[in-house]
Amino acid sequence: MLTKLIAFLTFLILASASLKAVYQPKTDLECPDQEIHDQCLTECRMNYLDCLANCESSYCNSECLLSFQECDASCPCGLECPAGCQDCPEHPLCEDDCEDAQINNDQYRLCLNQAVFQLDVCLKTCPPDMSCHDSCYATYKEQLSDCPCIETQTTTTEVSTATTTTTSTTTTELTPIDPSEVSILVILNDLSASYLTSGDGSSKVAAKISAPSNDYTANAKHALVNGQVHIFGGTTDNRKIAKLNGCAFVELSARLNVDRDSGTEALSIQSGSQALICFNSAGSKSCEIFDGSSAVTTFETTYTHRLGGLGFYQNQPATVGCYRSKHKKAETQTSTGWVALPDHPEALAGHSSIGLDDNSMILLGGTIYGPGYQTGIWKIKENVWSRIGELIQSATYGSAFYTGRSIFFFNGGSSPYPNHRIDLTADEEIKEVVRIGNHASAYFYPVLLETENNRCL
Repeated sequence: MLTKLIAFLTFLILASASLKAVYQPKTDLECPDQEIHDQCLTECRMNYLDCLANCESSYCNSECLLSFQECDASCPCGLECPAGCQDCPEHPLCEDDCEDAQINNDQYRLCLNQAVFQLDVCLKTCPPDMSCHDSCYATYKEQLSDCPCIETQTTTTEVSTATTTTTSTTTTELTPIDPSEVSILVILNDLSASYLTSGDGSSKVAAKISAPSNDYTANAKHALVNGQVHIFGGTTDNRKIAKLNGCAFVELSARLNVDRDSGTEALSIQSGSQALICFNSAGSKSCEIFDGSSAVTTFETTYTHRLGGLGFYQNQPATVGCYRSKHKKAETQTSTGWVALPDHPEALAGHSSIGLDDNSMILLGGTIYGPGYQTGIWKIKENVWSRIGELIQSATYGSAFYTGRSIFFFNGGSSPYPNHRIDLTADEEIKEVVRIGNHASAYFYPVLLETENNRCL
């Protein structure tokens, strides 16, 4: 075995020396895409060595060298592409580098996500003062300008993106919306029972949602990724990922790494570009991140948090409690893993969690181990838990979202299955709690989507 290894290493050394002897750099021009050139040249060299390893004649050796020279010449900064990717944008490495960089280029995506995260934090700490928001966007553009591939994008695109974000932030975070103007698509486990309702409950009409089966959303959890509703796991397939395309759920080829079911939680993160999916009914502490194309395992929690909810606390994902486990533990995710938060006063589970602009987090409804379904509205702020209000009726296993200074909380599993709206003041204190309707029967974890009035009718 050692003799074969020595022989192979000797072959590589001689082959490399032979290559250096017959091949010299073709140009002294500075390469604008040096990393891509080096990657291409490495691939050419590896192909050359593989070719030589299968040769038994000098003619074959010459053919291998010719193939190498052709490969090198076609590389960015080679003889055929002296200006790099600018001369050969169709080269596979150039295409992979910046073509659809938001999908294919990991370095660009990481840089973008970091800039977007910092922008999100900056905006949420701003008072209602446009100069502060302008400063946040100025810093964001500076950070973005350092990202790979960004120099190939036009100024118009950057300005358009910033303008869209500004409008969204001002409307969603600072300006109250009349509830009658909010339209909510409610997708239930029984798809045929799905409906569209107004934020004040004054109107309710049937919605037509299609999927491979009528129970396709049963026990699945949902989150927005790149502006589209995605569902994860559930009864029909514990590892499925599907997105709502128009009014139809379309299953993706991407799969979850762990079985996800009714005990799972999901949260849209990184300003909506990713989803964090954690836990299951078997007591898993695992989490994974879905970015629209694939799911990757990330830090697991210290405790299991089946039905422990996921929401934002101090701009970081957080979870509280666990179904039937009697513990009151709370944790928040950092860049290095999950860390402890103060224990909740109750052994709570089945609640919905909502992060507020003041860095606090609200827990709505749920089940307290022992007493059962509860009406409490809890809040953690500056690491202190307090019970700040009450629902009109108990609610649990539901879904919630925050828009226009109102939290919409739609019940899942406690009769008479009430839906609530919690209106907040400018200081994000409870102004009013209103019941805005109910479901006909129990529907665990309804999919909620703020939408247009005419969607899916």
